[in-house]
Formats: sequence, structure tokens, C-alpha cells
Amino acid sequence: MDFYDVVIVGGGHNGLVAATYLAQSGLSTLVLEQQPHTGGAAVSERVFPGVDARLSRYSYLVSLLPDKVVADLGLSLDLRSRAVASYTPVRRSGRDVGLMVERPEGAATRASFAELTGGDAEYAAWTDFYGAVSSLAAAVAPTLLEPLQSASDLRSHVDGALWEEVVERPLGETIERRFADDTVRGVVATDAVIGTFAGLHDTSLIQNRCFLYHLIGNGTGEWRVPVGGMGAVTDALAAAARRAGARLVTNASVTSVQVDGVRGSVTWLGGDGERSVDCTWVLSNVAPSTLAALRGQTGVEKPEGSQLKINLLLRHLPALKSGDDPRRAFAGTFHIDEDYTQLESAYQSAASGVLPPTPPSEVYCHSLTDPSILSLQLVASGHHTLTVFGVHFPARLFASDNDSARALATQRVLAGLESYLAEPLEDCIARDADGNLCIEAKTPYDIEDSVGMPGGHIFHGDLQWPWATDAGDAGRWGTETDVANLLICGAGARRGGAVSGLGGHNAAMTILTR
Repeated sequence: MDFYDVVIVGGGHNGLVAATYLAQSGLSTLVLEQQPHTGGAAVSERVFPGVDARLSRYSYLVSLLPDKVVADLGLSLDLRSRAVASYTPVRRSGRDVGLMVERPEGAATRASFAELTGGDAEYAAWTDFYGAVSSLAAAVAPTLLEPLQSASDLRSHVDGALWEEVVERPLGETIERRFADDTVRGVVATDAVIGTFAGLHDTSLIQNRCFLYHLIGNGTGEWRVPVGGMGAVTDALAAAARRAGARLVTNASVTSVQVDGVRGSVTWLGGDGERSVDCTWVLSNVAPSTLAALRGQTGVEKPEGSQLKINLLLRHLPALKSGDDPRRAFAGTFHIDEDYTQLESAYQSAASGVLPPTPPSEVYCHSLTDPSILSLQLVASGHHTLTVFGVHFPARLFASDNDSARALATQRVLAGLESYLAEPLEDCIARDADGNLCIEAKTPYDIEDSVGMPGGHIFHGDLQWPWATDAGDAGRWGTETDVANLLICGAGARRGGAVSGLGGHNAAMTILTR
């Protein structure tokens, strides 16, 4: 039987990060991936038959991937900034206007706030709040690649009142106290609920944790566009892992993980039948509930994802009722029906088991920043991609009839987008080689079926605070399990979620610093 120092279960981006660090350090490393390719949910694919457009099918932007990891692994990546942070179309007193937030913010942002709210007070509140949050991000970000700090140590480096607002009290309280305008409140609040099913006053504070993770990447919280699509990120990681000497095996469906604290054994099914390998360390890049099943454990609850992902290819960007330039409006995150009250209403509907009648969602256009994902012919003819992320669509809403619920949810989300357009959306959508509209929708169940995320949960479970919440965890890496030689290297690690590489880096460091 073969023997490796480390076997990594799952070839998503975190597994590849861990494999590269470990192989660079001279450890024999095997990565097992059940799909025909590595990358997990961070892939680029030609979704529509006969159409040369490579869409970031599941994950689509990069924020939390530290520049240090990119440099350490020698990755050749082009992560581009968006000129616009966000645009929110608003209908007020019979007028269609838009709240534009530039990156970096300037006079146009101030003027946009003033036009929407009738003065400068909301923009002043905005700059005050995000200025304070940036100090928290600057304190937290450098610790993400280090052993866990205690909450008290981190708190000593930031304003105590801000810590209480963001870490100790429901975020809804802070938003309602600091901001008066419903739309501005919603723009702030949306970062707290993307991929997380929670109300803004939830006492568990999972909405606060989600908000924090959206704002701490590299100390700035900027979400960047990967040139070539998300697949370019994981292709670069796979190439780095192979250069370092790691062995990557695809079409390998792991069926069993056994560990005793000293040695481990992993069994999988592949094209040549069942195989097993012994090792010193096992790293899990699958969700904790999946790992539990591989270990033969029972009674572990599967997480519940909460989103609807829609991919579109357009013949041209649609005109807006506000009259704003669609090339500017869609260049950042385009908010649809995400006023604060709309977010809360949609949550209450979904919590009661009903599809939100006016579902909040966010849209972004990858091809405005990176046209390389389209063929030269599509670029020349004005085509563009749109990614739509529907908020507050927990898996429970699709449980009885996934196909019917998907169709209805997609219809409602796209109707919400169309309500702000000056032309019919269908007239803008391209058709594939079979004459069908280029629309693809994925519910949590579809995501589970496609990439193996239990419950379709994009974070593998609720996000955790990126510091030690128990005194005994300080100084650890947040990747440890109940068995000494079994580590979590994926999104389910303490500092996990999104395309970050944090779990992979920290699991590798758990081994290399012993």
C-alpha cells in the first residue's frame, strides 16, 4: 500500500493551497478530488450550448485571498479592481434614481447620496461608519494567517464602542441607530446576509460574522474580479501544487477516512476500482458534515444553504429607467430590492416557508471588468455576462418540488431586475445554439448535486468569528479536530468561507509549525 505524509480529501481551492505549502516543504502530498477536475465551486465553465462564454458558475469574486498567499505560492493571477463598488436603483416619489458608490469614493458618491436623501447627513454617517469598520478590518486581517488571537487581545487594538456594535450586539441595532434612509440601511445590511440566512436582529450574531468577513479581505474588504474567471484562480493553484510535487488525482470519490491520532487511512473509488492509502495526516477540504459521514459518524446535522444563483448571457446591457449609464451601474454590485425593510420582509417570508414575493438580489457583470471570458466575436457584438445572487432563499423553500420552486424563484428575481429597466429583459438575453434563452439557475439543492456542498451551503456551515472564542483555542490555528492528525482545511475551518485560501494555509501551518 502507498504511503503519503499528507492526504487531502477534496481538490477545491483550499485543498490546493494546503497541498502547495506542504509539498513545497518536502512532504509527500496526495490530493483526492471526486470531480473530473480540481477547483470545486471556484471554476469557469461554458454553461450555454454553442456559446463561447466561460462563466464563473458558482463563486465569482475574490476578496479574502491574502496577497501573501498569492506571493508565497508564486501564483500568476490578475485580480482587477472594479471602478464602482455598488449601484442601487431606487424609485422615490415617482422618480427613478440610483445610489452610486464609487471605488474609491469621490464627489460623485457624495452627490448621489445627496440626491437620494436630500442632504449630506447620510453620507457623513456612511463615511464615519465605514471609516471605523476599516480600523477593525486593519486589525483583524493580519491575524488571519497567524495562530488564533484571543478576542480580548484583538479588542484592545480597536475602539471599544465599535467592537460592541459589530461583535457583541445584533448588527440591525447599529444600522438603525447610525442610518436613517431605508435604502442606505439596506446597502449596509446586505453584506450581512449574502449566503447567510438570518434576520438582522438575530441574537446568534451570524449576520454580524458574515458582515465582518465581507469587509476584512486584505484589510480593505475590496472584492476583485479574477481575469479569466474563477477557474483561472484554481488553475493557477493546481499548477503551483503540481510544480511543488503534490500528486492530484481526479475522479476519486472518497468513501472512508480513518484516523487514530498517529496514522490515517483514506479509501476512494476511481476508474480502477477501490483503492486505499495510508498517511500521517489527513486534511479535510469537504464540509464537516461530509467528513463526519466519511468517518462513519451519525447524527451530524447537514447545514442549510440560502441563495439562488442565476447566470445570464446578454446580447447587450439593458437601459435603466434612471437614465444612468448601464456600463457604470453594472460595473459594481447592482442591488435589487435590497432596502432594509425589503431585506427583513423577505427574511420573514422565507422563515415562514414562503418564497419571498419581492426577493432581494444582487447582480454583477464580470465581462465589464474582464472581457477575456467572452470570445472576441461576443465582445465585438456587445455581449455581456450577468451573475445574479438571490438573497433569503433557504433550501427548505425548494424541498418539496425543487424544479417548480426554482422556476418561480427565478421568475420573481428576474422580474425584480426588469422593474428597474427601460426595456424588456428578455429582449436583452442571448440565445444558445438550440434557441433557448441563456439563463441558468441553481438552488441550494442544485449546488449540492453539482459540487457536493451539503445543503448547498456556500460556507460549509455558519461562519465563525476569526479569533479564539474559548481561552483554550488561543494559539491554535482553527483547523484542529477531535483527532490530532485530522485537520479541517476547507471553508469549515474557523477562518473559512468564500475564496480565501485561509483554511488551506492554516491547516498547512498547523503541520509545519509543530
